Amino acid sequence: MKKIKFTETVLRDAQQSLIATRMSFDDFEPVLAELDKAGYYSLECWGGATFDSCLRYLNEDPWERLRKIRKACPNTKLQMLLRGQNLLGYKHYPDDVVRKFVAKSVENGIDIIRIFDALNDVRNIEVAVDQTIKSGAHASGTICFTLSPVHNIESYIKLAKDMENMGVHSICIKDMAGIMSPKEAYDLVKALKENTKLPIILHTHSTTGLAAMTLQKAAEAGVDVIDTAISCMSGGTSQFATETMNYVLTQQGYETGLDTDVLKNINDFFKPVRAKALESGLLNPVVLATDTDALGYQVPGGMLSNLVAQLTAQNKMDKFEEVLQEVPRVRADMGYPPLVTPMSQMVGVQATQNVLLGKYKNVSKDVRSYLKGEYGKAPAPVSPELLKQVLGDEKPIEGRFADTLAPAFEAAKAELGSKAKSDEDVLSYIAFPMQAEAFFEKRDELERNTFKYTIREVKEED
Repeated sequence: MKKIKFTETVLRDAQQSLIATRMSFDDFEPVLAELDKAGYYSLECWGGATFDSCLRYLNEDPWERLRKIRKACPNTKLQMLLRGQNLLGYKHYPDDVVRKFVAKSVENGIDIIRIFDALNDVRNIEVAVDQTIKSGAHASGTICFTLSPVHNIESYIKLAKDMENMGVHSICIKDMAGIMSPKEAYDLVKALKENTKLPIILHTHSTTGLAAMTLQKAAEAGVDVIDTAISCMSGGTSQFATETMNYVLTQQGYETGLDTDVLKNINDFFKPVRAKALESGLLNPVVLATDTDALGYQVPGGMLSNLVAQLTAQNKMDKFEEVLQEVPRVRADMGYPPLVTPMSQMVGVQATQNVLLGKYKNVSKDVRSYLKGEYGKAPAPVSPELLKQVLGDEKPIEGRFADTLAPAFEAAKAELGSKAKSDEDVLSYIAFPMQAEAFFEKRDELERNTFKYTIREVKEED
């Protein structure tokens, strides 16, 4: 019997795409036991924007969140998304930090690390892949799928072969904007199956309405694993519905290993979570709609929800369509980078500034760093006019930017001193210094208050 496995995204990408990663651990803790017995290949539960959001908005220790999920889900593989040399931040980190972060992720409960580079520059995933393998975890090399004059099946086959030679255990096609058509999915999955010996995974979004057909054709081409989201947290900028895809594929003779009764329990649990997000405005109905315009501007779900949030905060939602139209123009000027974090944020912010302030009147620090080569090699030549305007006579970096960075972990550890209670704290600080320090202060204050309360109770008992 043909087999297809499912990765459930509700704890990471589904909630990141729909509600900007604001789901707290308490929101989903009661359903973890059900998730653990549903029969999933893996639970994507960490990485991406979850780490940042825990510290910045939820007052949670992301490492403790991972440990709690691991304890509650002993039978299912836990998966995270890692941005290669960027880790979970928005810039490149030194190799010692990358190795330490990967090792600690595995030590705290991660089984599968999906590793990508925003530019598909394999130099920027080598260290993370190597450390994942050395730590005994599954390294999933990732192709950021996009459409442009320089991205095609041949370039993706070469990328997959390079990653296979690097030692990855699987290849994931990451269609972050939901723009992969059924034909493109069939052709690419088939080509990768024919040209590599590795399992092939497909990740897509429902943004453009293509996802169901795309997953179906990928199944016909022999895909091994697909990403889906439990139905009440699916659709729009999220993934396609787990239960629906399971129903379709099972009917066609595929073995999925999923328990439909458990899936219903999981979906019933998340319905009130979704309702609460809708009522509060956290879940904006805009991101639930099918938007075929995305086939042109290629904006991924997380980027789309963030653009909505940013423009709403500035009372500029009337400029939304104009910003979306500016995105492909900025992307072309920047050498057609795939629109995935952190490139999606860079392009999105620059497109917004171009619309609100005038074309390239203000160029962000991150875009400047990108043009200097600090994020890797652009897929296509960058606009000479833009390069000249931003860099002047300065020459972009030719090699791997991380090679120019000094080791940073021990220095950060010494700098933090007693503020850090673990190596994990040091890594949180390196990734997000301000947010981590603010969290450490709140944590210390809570511990002090708890200690005072305990002492008072003891005295009262005496």
